[in-house]
Amino acid sequence: MSIIFTFRYFFKGDLACFRSSAGRNRCYLQVLKRFAMNNITNIHYGPLPADSPYVKPFRFHYTQNGKQKSWDLLKVHDSVSIVIFNVTRKKLVFVKQFRPAVYHGIISSDGVQPGDIDMVKYPPKIAVTMELCAGIIDKPISIVEIAREEILEECGYDIPADRIEEIIRYRSGVGTSGAEQTLFYAEVTDADKVPSAGGGVDDEIIDVVEYDVEEARKLTEKGTVVSSPPSFLFGLLWFLVNRAPKI
Repeated sequence: MSIIFTFRYFFKGDLACFRSSAGRNRCYLQVLKRFAMNNITNIHYGPLPADSPYVKPFRFHYTQNGKQKSWDLLKVHDSVSIVIFNVTRKKLVFVKQFRPAVYHGIISSDGVQPGDIDMVKYPPKIAVTMELCAGIIDKPISIVEIAREEILEECGYDIPADRIEEIIRYRSGVGTSGAEQTLFYAEVTDADKVPSAGGGVDDEIIDVVEYDVEEARKLTEKGTVVSSPPSFLFGLLWFLVNRAPKI
């Protein structure tokens, strides 16, 4: 496979990234990131360890209107998510990553078991979701500082906390966890970009993508099917209603 064909495959024929040296380097790194993200093998399931730092299942018992009831729940971390808008280039900044839960949901709905997966029919890219920059609250610091760290680690923009605006708090997974998520909004510039940052930390593989406002608006059109979580669509709709008209 030639390098030109590779770029066309991953960028849907758009070779504008070749117009500058910086653009070529950026696109080359994105190609490598996307290849690594889809390089999924050896899928299998196992029991959840009791010491999982992320998910703790339990059964909630209660009496409602004189009747004994129970509900199976998950204790998970609260989290933050951030709508990021690059004012230099008028672009929304999103992230993409492979989500095992989405992959499992797709194959299990078709009755497919791990040992019987046809990787041609079910390529990993079907579970690569587009999301807001986000992260769990797992440190003893303020939630706005958590948001600031996620913006740097995932998207590569280094901005002070006072440029991050808290928008709303809500509950996610109300049938299973009821965890709180806080939505923030941040405007960034090209000058805030740290070349060595972004794409995740440790073994994370995160692809940073940009959409102009009209491209993003199409994601909310009637009949659209996306694998993005509700928090992404909510954050995007908030931006389209509250910020896009002022741009």
